[in-house]
Amino acid sequence: MRRYIRALALCTVFAVFSGLYVYSKLFYADVSVGGNGPKRVFIPPRVPGAGRGAAEKTGFTWYNICLRVSIVSLRYIMRQRGQVEAGGAPSRPEPPMHLAVVACGERLEETLTMIKSAVLFSLRHLYLHIFAEDQLHSWPGFIRSRFNYTVYSISFPSENAAEWKKLFKPCASQRLFLPLILKDVDSIVYVDSDILFLQPVDRLWAFLSQFNSSQLAAMAPEHEEPRIAWYNRFARHPFYGRTGINSGVMLMNMTRMRSTFFKNDMTSVGLRWEELLMPLLQKYKLNITWGDQDLLNIIFHHNPESLLEFPCQWNYRPDHCIYGSNCASAEEDGVYILHGNRGVYHDHKQPAFRAVYEAIRQYSFGADPVTALLDPLEEELLKTTHTYCGKSHTLFTKRLAHSLVNINRKAPRGR
Repeated sequence: MRRYIRALALCTVFAVFSGLYVYSKLFYADVSVGGNGPKRVFIPPRVPGAGRGAAEKTGFTWYNICLRVSIVSLRYIMRQRGQVEAGGAPSRPEPPMHLAVVACGERLEETLTMIKSAVLFSLRHLYLHIFAEDQLHSWPGFIRSRFNYTVYSISFPSENAAEWKKLFKPCASQRLFLPLILKDVDSIVYVDSDILFLQPVDRLWAFLSQFNSSQLAAMAPEHEEPRIAWYNRFARHPFYGRTGINSGVMLMNMTRMRSTFFKNDMTSVGLRWEELLMPLLQKYKLNITWGDQDLLNIIFHHNPESLLEFPCQWNYRPDHCIYGSNCASAEEDGVYILHGNRGVYHDHKQPAFRAVYEAIRQYSFGADPVTALLDPLEEELLKTTHTYCGKSHTLFTKRLAHSLVNINRKAPRGR
């Protein structure tokens, strides 16, 4: 870009002096008057089409060349500036953000809706890692055109594979093995299939830059209010912090996870990730209720310095509003990620959550996002105000409305 700027500056200077030269040639000339020698007199401008001297032609030729160079330089500079403002790099494209999801059992439609929300609002390119059973390997065409993805078969260590697969929900514990399966991926966002992005994935991905030298994962608390939280009242195993952590949205630096030795209550020495999981399951499998999430709580209870805790607005669940609003960050800025756990997208227990899910599920790419998504959603949410979560319905659309601006910037072409 620097050489374009230099060329533009040089041509600007040349154009100024050329203009002064042409001005002097057009309006003044040395002529003889009455034999008294040459005097400078005013010459009226030539009419269009009149002949020009060689010097003028040369001046205007160079002027036109410089004008063309200036235009090309300006276009290049503005194009590069536009890429920077849009979040891209002027010299080379940014690496993609990696997003992982497990679609096991009857989770196909839910997973597709999560993917739609991620693609809909994200600014940078996404690379999706989909872990699915064989019968779920056929995906609709819109996926193939909007991001890169790889579909993997569900796989667990051969030892106790059946036990891992049935831990808590079908295949949910697959997330524990991502660092061992995706060995060439540095960092990744794992989400449950019942997640809906109301903000670009980019904002969540940015937490990676906030990790200190010891942190290797980020999750939100399981609850904000200890008096009604689950872990501190009922857990029969160690857990992180005051109220535990929820693993529905998990940001991982897998390079660090693969190289770290984790403190534990089974040995006096640290264990690597792949050495830790099976002994942990064997020790606590009779005491855990929420499967792999409980195992993560145990791990980070002993290694709290390795976890970054992000605000509850990044993992907003019915627990944050079912007994009254108790997520302060969502109260202030709105919900960033909606987590419809306990099947609330598919029953009528929490109609506000179901309304958001249905609005995104029914939205078609290319349609006007305000009239086809936001307006119908707000209308449906007004019907849910008889519930505690419905009374907080403005939190569900506060960030969503802001995110819709990005849709118009990257509206699909030819689809």
